Amino acid sequence: MKKKQLGFWEIWNMSFGFLGIQFGFALQGGFMSRIFQTLGADQSDIPLLWIAAPLTGLVVQPIIGYLSDNTWHPRLGRRKPYFLIGAILSSLALFFVPYSPTLWIAAGFLWILDASINISMEPFRALVADKLPNEQRTYGFVMQTLIIGIGTWVASNLPWFVTKIGVSNEAIQGEIPMSIKVAFAIGALVFCFLFYLLY
Repeated sequence: MKKKQLGFWEIWNMSFGFLGIQFGFALQGGFMSRIFQTLGADQSDIPLLWIAAPLTGLVVQPIIGYLSDNTWHPRLGRRKPYFLIGAILSSLALFFVPYSPTLWIAAGFLWILDASINISMEPFRALVADKLPNEQRTYGFVMQTLIIGIGTWVASNLPWFVTKIGVSNEAIQGEIPMSIKVAFAIGALVFCFLFYLLY
């Protein structure tokens, strides 16, 4: 069956959830090392703490890709169950990670966050193939890339933005600054809100 061509705003709306996904990845990539160091990690320990994220992606991505290709929910369809589960788990992890009391809990939250983001991301990529005809697929991937870039830039600068509106970027030794906590909370809200719009 030939798929109908979609207009700019339909493709934009279909891809907009990537903004939330990229908020999660950018906050994780930009500020987890600072959280680890605040909680007592030596610089030499940081690479070992980070190894969980890429290993998680290697395991989760193919499994979720396979499952989402072979899932059908009577109300949510094929991909949306994974968007929903991933968005809820990612939002919870984003919100709580800056409140980690110990280094091992922060490392565990990194693992959960990375796995959860991948649960949302892999089926989201497949939407281009699901919904767009062959001649529009490149356009769909370009739109996703544009939104990923916007999300990365905004999320990477969130602590700076919230500092500019008066949120403190300083904290006593061993405590995460309020600017990081607020930035992660905003990321969690954006993630949830954008996936709510898909429903």
